[in-house]
Amino acid sequence: MRIGLIGTGRIGTFHSTALGRLPEVTSLVVADADAARAADLAARTGALPVASVDDLFTSGVDAVVVTAATSAHAELIGRAARAGLPVFCEKPIALDLPGTLAALAEVEAAGTVLQLGFQRRFDAGYAAARDAVRSGRLGRLHTVRAMTSDPAPPPAAYLPLSGGLYRDCLVHDFDILRWVTGREVTEVYATGSDAGPAMFREAGDVDTAAAVLTLDDGTLATATATRCNGAGYDVRMELAGEQDQLAVGMDERTPLTSAEPAGPPAPVKPWPGFLERFAPAYEAELAAFVDVVRGERENPCDGREALHALRIAEACELSRRERRPVGMAEIPEG
Repeated sequence: MRIGLIGTGRIGTFHSTALGRLPEVTSLVVADADAARAADLAARTGALPVASVDDLFTSGVDAVVVTAATSAHAELIGRAARAGLPVFCEKPIALDLPGTLAALAEVEAAGTVLQLGFQRRFDAGYAAARDAVRSGRLGRLHTVRAMTSDPAPPPAAYLPLSGGLYRDCLVHDFDILRWVTGREVTEVYATGSDAGPAMFREAGDVDTAAAVLTLDDGTLATATATRCNGAGYDVRMELAGEQDQLAVGMDERTPLTSAEPAGPPAPVKPWPGFLERFAPAYEAELAAFVDVVRGERENPCDGREALHALRIAEACELSRRERRPVGMAEIPEG
């Protein structure tokens, strides 16, 4: 199988290495808006560089992996659909609902495959939590707590392009909340703080956010995120039921120190970032995409799944701005 990869930054570099390890991938073609960067990656990995994205689409690839800048995602998804090519794209499809819906319409009209990169669905801990919930081991689920904490803010230039903390960061928690519980969000109440670095206020964004989400069976969930967690990269989920409780993301590298005298010590090597924490999951989702292209499995995360997560993020942003609860019925589905 010949795969084309568009975007050779940090995540593109990681994905190119993971794709190169898959025996089904016989060749990898890479392209980037910066042709020199694509050539450099190709020299390091043995991939074939092409001068432009146009060249990649005419190079005889069987599928496309999009790891380009977010602003290019919708256009590239559309191009792949019109070319009849399956496409894997890092989230998001687009930074707003109209752009997302337009790209989905192209994919659905073409009848092609779009798999979105919500890698937590391929993490062993989240998969075990899903099994525990679905098997009834926890009893009736009453409370879920999800969190994502970045160790340091991104560059200031990234913030106006990110879509904001709910769409860029917490959207992962919204997706995994649906996937683990099997339930839908019916209402949100969200707030945020820009009391940290000035660049967040200048971008109209927040550096820390919290949301209370009501699920369709009455389960209550909280989702929190921050860009300023100096202890390290911390992604966790706690699920509490009437019979048992379970936590995802608790291991010897969790950047959390107990205040109890007999509690566990601080981690010697806390997680520094998402690539390190979720490396096996990223590899597994690409292997799944190759299986989907080969017709060997169903799409594990299609565009409509991404739309559901984005709608929750949109509801949270509206709630934050207007300081009120927002029902999901207020956010268009299509």
